[in-house]
Amino acid sequence: MSPSPARVAPDDLSTVLWRLLDASSRDDSTTFVTVLDDVGDAFAGSTDARWTAWGRALAARRALIESDPEAAVEAVSAAREALDKCPPSAESALALAYLAHVEVTADHFDAAMLLAVDASLLTEGSTAGEPSRALHQAHRWLSLTLSGLDLEELAVSHAVRGHRIAAVLPDLADQWQLLQLSAQQHAELAQTLRRRGDTDRARALATVAIAQATEAREMAWEPDPADADLLDVVQAWALTCTDDLDSALGPLRRVRRRVQERGGLWLRGYTDLVLARLLVRIAQRDDDEEFAEEATGLLVDAAGAFVASGDRRRYRQCLLELGQNSADLGRPAEALHWLEAYRADTSRAHSRGREMWAEMFVRRSRLREAARQAAVLRRHALEDPLTGLGNRRSAERRLGALRLGEEPLSLAVVDVDRFKEVNDDTSHTHGDAVLRRVADLLREHSRTGDEVYRWAGDEFLVVLPGATEAQAVLVMERLRSAVATADWTDLLPVPVTVSIGVATAPTVEEGEPATVVGWRALFDTADLNLFSAKRSGRNRVRAPSGTPGEEPSTDGGAPA
Repeated sequence: MSPSPARVAPDDLSTVLWRLLDASSRDDSTTFVTVLDDVGDAFAGSTDARWTAWGRALAARRALIESDPEAAVEAVSAAREALDKCPPSAESALALAYLAHVEVTADHFDAAMLLAVDASLLTEGSTAGEPSRALHQAHRWLSLTLSGLDLEELAVSHAVRGHRIAAVLPDLADQWQLLQLSAQQHAELAQTLRRRGDTDRARALATVAIAQATEAREMAWEPDPADADLLDVVQAWALTCTDDLDSALGPLRRVRRRVQERGGLWLRGYTDLVLARLLVRIAQRDDDEEFAEEATGLLVDAAGAFVASGDRRRYRQCLLELGQNSADLGRPAEALHWLEAYRADTSRAHSRGREMWAEMFVRRSRLREAARQAAVLRRHALEDPLTGLGNRRSAERRLGALRLGEEPLSLAVVDVDRFKEVNDDTSHTHGDAVLRRVADLLREHSRTGDEVYRWAGDEFLVVLPGATEAQAVLVMERLRSAVATADWTDLLPVPVTVSIGVATAPTVEEGEPATVVGWRALFDTADLNLFSAKRSGRNRVRAPSGTPGEEPSTDGGAPA
């Protein structure tokens, strides 16, 4: 009997998920189904959208294993809906990448492409977060998905990125797994490029694959025998792509014997495919028909293994190579049979899917550039270019959003004393430098949470959320003193001072009638108090209560 949801604690769901993800990538689907049966309805029983999504994603993979495509489609749709409720993160990227791989397995290329695009976006930038297991596994499943879509360049890129992330984390098993995947993807791309005639780049990629396979063997980690066998196959394949055919043949025959004894169905097919490609190369080099015949038999076996294990991509590869090899052996009827089977199984959607990815990649780049330019325009619209503070438009937007009366809030208008004289006696360049330094001092000596804006000319605005009048006056005295005592000798022969007017919005006690005070009225009050500070001698703070400032100037005169 399956355990009830309560038997799997929420904290244990993460551990269970990693077991299921590991089983998903194994040749034997029985382990995956057994583990999924063991956890019962625990994922569905969770109220967390993340676990709901994973429950449906895992159900989709099970439906494919049980040859129920309609149930798989329904489960993928439900998983996607649940993921829409989750915040963008590496965990969400992993779930999307896993779903994309499910869709590739089902030959739903368009759906897989869309999911892969979404997953790829979440692995980049701030949403991805710090290096984590979820992040490198997202790259891993993306790499496997892209390989299934014949987008091998991108598959290599994500494998490399996944390995780099795993390499800075402590888990040796994950490091080995991502290194092995990177070696495999490099070898596969090398094979493709060699077939297209790009032998130099193919050899370079194969050399990387060999180095990575060697590095994996030198790690203090003992992998599963099937994983170790796959790494041996990959290394032999890479040797083949470097034209070291004789060095590859012996090791590949030995690993094939092991795989035939203990390997799963997919790995047997994969090994036969690689050995067949090597034998074809040797047959062409040595004009050896016996090797060519053996290669044909291996390709037939590999095709059967791949179709039985659900790897339609490699099944199609086997059909294509059977057609080519039959033609080389002078058997046109057989060649036509295999090529016709290849044509019938190759979906138009697959070719269109590659075009879609390229189109989406370009579109994504354009959208990012548009977003960057929009951010620049927003910054120019709301930021003062001289001081880097928010400008008057930004301040008015902020003030308009304030809900006055619910809690204490104060405004302070700050004006640089005799700023006109600075410009007249020195230069506007010196004046700009004074404004920048005043802005820096206001920012530096404000409280955390206070907001400083350049209102106009030499006038600044400070918004003090939660500050009573007395608290605001204390803060402004600190700012006034910071400006007055700063070292100005590099700019001016005399210190710069500021005058400050403060106003505080009245709070409405519970049960009292609401008295709405607009921010403009509050600003006007602060501005009047600024005028009072100027008339009283400058270099001081004034508030409605008449709180005196410090260090008054003795020269009097009109405000400036």
